[in-house]
Amino acid sequence: MSTERRAPLDRKRVADTALRLLDEAGLDGLTLRAIARELDVKAPALYWHFKDKQALLDEMATEMFRRMVADTALDPADTWQDRTRKANHGLRAALLAYRDGARVFSGSRFTGTDHAVQLEQNLRLFTAAGFTLADAVRASSTAFAYTIGFVTEEQGVYPRPDERREGFDVAERARLLAEFPLSAKAGAEMFEDYDRQFGEGLEIIVAGIAARYEVRQAP
Repeated sequence: MSTERRAPLDRKRVADTALRLLDEAGLDGLTLRAIARELDVKAPALYWHFKDKQALLDEMATEMFRRMVADTALDPADTWQDRTRKANHGLRAALLAYRDGARVFSGSRFTGTDHAVQLEQNLRLFTAAGFTLADAVRASSTAFAYTIGFVTEEQGVYPRPDERREGFDVAERARLLAEFPLSAKAGAEMFEDYDRQFGEGLEIIVAGIAARYEVRQAP
């Protein structure tokens, strides 16, 4: 038995193992039984730490967040626009680091208060820029939801960065939709160059927030 497997079983070790297996099996194939087998324990041992799979997903999402913000200092000179861009580009990169990362993160509940440090700083920045607290929450939540949704769709096409799912060949799609020329041509915009797509979409969100709440613009 390896030294790792003799280590005490705790929530972090289970979550770390689950995140490692996620890349191999994907979310649908990630089972408590498979995690227990990797840890060389019986599946019931995991229920001492997690009452069900959703509780484990909550811890996995929390660990993903911890890794995302580790050693990341927020720039006090950021405008709310800067922070929105940085936070959501960073979130996308973090989600793409794991197969089905967006699905794990979506709807999960953080298990601690680690996230509150960044949240508090972000809300202070927004309210200092002229947002009410409610509007700051709405603006931040909208950008967050955009990022989660975008990456969910992106990972539906590319489960891994170098692995394109069958059925999303743009040229074949264009051939099948030849009767619908605009729809056929749109495939290249919908299923290629996700970096550009995401960046442009996020700029739409930022501009929309500024227009909706009429807060001051960055210089």
